[in-house]
Amino acid sequence: MSEPLPFSFKDSALITLALGRSAHSLRELRDRVTDVPPSSLLHHFVEGLLRPSFDDPEFRNDFALWARDELRDPVLAERLAVLDPFALPTDGETLRAELLDVLEDRLAEVARPEPVPPGHEFHFLRSQMVVFDTGLVARTPAELAARVGDLPRGSVFYHFVDARLRPPRGVDDFTHWLEGWGEATAAPRRRLAAIDPMFGTLAELRESIAAALAAAGGDA
Repeated sequence: MSEPLPFSFKDSALITLALGRSAHSLRELRDRVTDVPPSSLLHHFVEGLLRPSFDDPEFRNDFALWARDELRDPVLAERLAVLDPFALPTDGETLRAELLDVLEDRLAEVARPEPVPPGHEFHFLRSQMVVFDTGLVARTPAELAARVGDLPRGSVFYHFVDARLRPPRGVDDFTHWLEGWGEATAAPRRRLAAIDPMFGTLAELRESIAAALAAAGGDA
């Protein structure tokens, strides 16, 4: 079996854009979720990981945070927090349907949803990703393992988080590249698959990825 081409490390940054749509209450949030583009929903579920201030250990998406902090609705926040975009098809429409189910169920339970004070609205955003070539490559699984621990946050996001949402593969870039080495990398690929991108900060994800790849040199 011929060896795969070298793995080329990328870095990334997000340019955030406002949609000009906001929600002042639970009912308005439901209404806006109905028609915003899927890219906005994915932004609020996933891309906040790239924000330096996004370090809440309990709630990993913007909807759950807003429900807790502004709507003062811990029940709704808990339900929103368990939605996992990585367990759903990558088109975003299934995520929309799951999100709407949660919001509509809560609306049926709350007699009079109260609006939030001015200035505390939920503002819908989307983002454009800018990808940079770092010039770094890995030619073997051992080199990949050696470099991952020093990657910038944007690189971790691009190769491990964003990659899982890219159709049609739905797997991270490290796993995809290691597949080219056959059964020799089966163990690190299994360890990578067990990592939840929604659990922990990007720095913590980097540590988990590095640990998963630690034996890659010996496995390959």
